[in-house]
Amino acid sequence: MPVLPGGDATGLDPDKLRKLGIEPIPKLNFSATHDLWLGPYSRMVSTPTYYEVCADLISECIDIFDNPRLFHLGMDEETFGHQVHQSYVVIRQYDLWWHDLMFLVEQVDKRGARAWIWSDFIWNHKDEFLQRMPKSVLQSNWYYEQSLTPEDEPCKTYVNAYNILEDNGYDQVPTGSNHSTPDNFGNTVRWAKQNIAPERLKGFFQTIWRPTTEEFRQRHIEAIEQIGAARREFEGKT
Repeated sequence: MPVLPGGDATGLDPDKLRKLGIEPIPKLNFSATHDLWLGPYSRMVSTPTYYEVCADLISECIDIFDNPRLFHLGMDEETFGHQVHQSYVVIRQYDLWWHDLMFLVEQVDKRGARAWIWSDFIWNHKDEFLQRMPKSVLQSNWYYEQSLTPEDEPCKTYVNAYNILEDNGYDQVPTGSNHSTPDNFGNTVRWAKQNIAPERLKGFFQTIWRPTTEEFRQRHIEAIEQIGAARREFEGKT
């Protein structure tokens, strides 16, 4: 891999990015549904080798990103329903899921970063989540449709998760998208500003769930424009 001036073998120069006003934050999804990137180690989940590899990867990423303040661990959609079409299915449940999550969080914590995860585990395990999830872990619940009225279907479960997280004192980065509708991101920002205390509202996440290829260039541009419009509205600018 080529080395960019001032960077390392990854081509990443965190200091240069920060000078441009861009904060580089690593995101590695350790969910067993989304860990194909781990190669052969994705078939060694919860083994001693797996733990060693994950610890090394997190530490190396933190070095490459020059001690980022946040580290997104993913951990979403680890259910049979999300793997039903896969040839090889791996699902951690009960104490094992929590053990592995806490192991990953510990690797991030001991390097001085803050662990960040997708929050959808709370949708079907509310009481367990509230009992066992540390407040130190930054939460990104997500919802991509148009209505954000918690009483409406299909958003009753998903939007109410924002309220549950807020009521129980978790810091949040709500996630919107133009994956389904162009109105979702702006609606998410407006809703969160009204319903999440500013001291716990740490920002917003936008993802279009499309590859960064020429075919989807316009969708990415639209997503950026939606962020800009929502930010201006959030800050009270025209």
